[in-house]
Amino acid sequence: MILTVTMNPSVDISYPLEKFNLDTVNRVVEVSKTPGGKGLNVTRVLKQLNDEVVATGLIGGALGTDIQKKLSEIGIKNDFFEISGETRNCIAILHEGNQTEILEKGPTITKSESEDFLRHFEKLVKDEETKIIAISGSLPDGLEIDYYSKMIGICEKYKKPVVLDCSGKSLLEVLKNEHKPKVIKPNTEELAQLIGKDVSKDPNELKEILKEKLFEKIEWIIVSLGADGAFAKHNDKFYKVNVPSIKVVNPVGSGDSTVAGITSAIHENANDEDLLRKANVLGMLNAMENLTGFVNLKNYEELFIKIEIINL
Repeated sequence: MILTVTMNPSVDISYPLEKFNLDTVNRVVEVSKTPGGKGLNVTRVLKQLNDEVVATGLIGGALGTDIQKKLSEIGIKNDFFEISGETRNCIAILHEGNQTEILEKGPTITKSESEDFLRHFEKLVKDEETKIIAISGSLPDGLEIDYYSKMIGICEKYKKPVVLDCSGKSLLEVLKNEHKPKVIKPNTEELAQLIGKDVSKDPNELKEILKEKLFEKIEWIIVSLGADGAFAKHNDKFYKVNVPSIKVVNPVGSGDSTVAGITSAIHENANDEDLLRKANVLGMLNAMENLTGFVNLKNYEELFIKIEIINL
């Protein structure tokens, strides 16, 4: 079983408009409201792959109840920890080929909720059925910057691998901590934030960066390069992943779909090349669809065989 973690979930609201008019009324005919947050996007893709998955995280209020209900309706098992605050809304206005987002900050977590969730999380991690944990997204206010490190420490205690997809200070704190995830998945911009200088897509430059002490003891580092594929380090091996051209419809959530592919591949003990292919195929399949966290698996094999893996 795969356990996914979303610490700051949301109800994602999509407002499609032919034209967005400022300072006046905009009437929306078709409104989409779905459980959101990076971890829940990962969860939906894992469900489509028929992997056994359970979603957890922090959830609260009527919006939190609605998320749990909608996940259950589509057959996704969930075991969230309820907080006193209200889960947030995130609004995307789709207009004239653009996407304008209005993102609520979300609730502030109390000290007691912070401590109680760690106990709840440990109960889920130590379950014998739990084989791997995927942690995605930002931390809500009220949680210390080393909170992910504490969670990874719990996973290490029970020898359960972690795929971590976060950025900024929380990722830097993890890299400096003794408790390490099995996988991180930064893009070049996030990599630049970590090392304090610009990062190009040049494989030789990336190879030297990932050899730095900051990244020691991380088994897998998979750097997203967008349309240029990916660059990956697995222990002392390096790979460049080249992907075919596709028609991009909606790239939002493609990184989360990639995380789902990484997690699923590790769960099934895939070799390096199959892991990298599966991860990148799922990212592309998401980008080819209107819906975030949705993949059309009919196109899976066609793209899978077109991906080129180069050993460096």
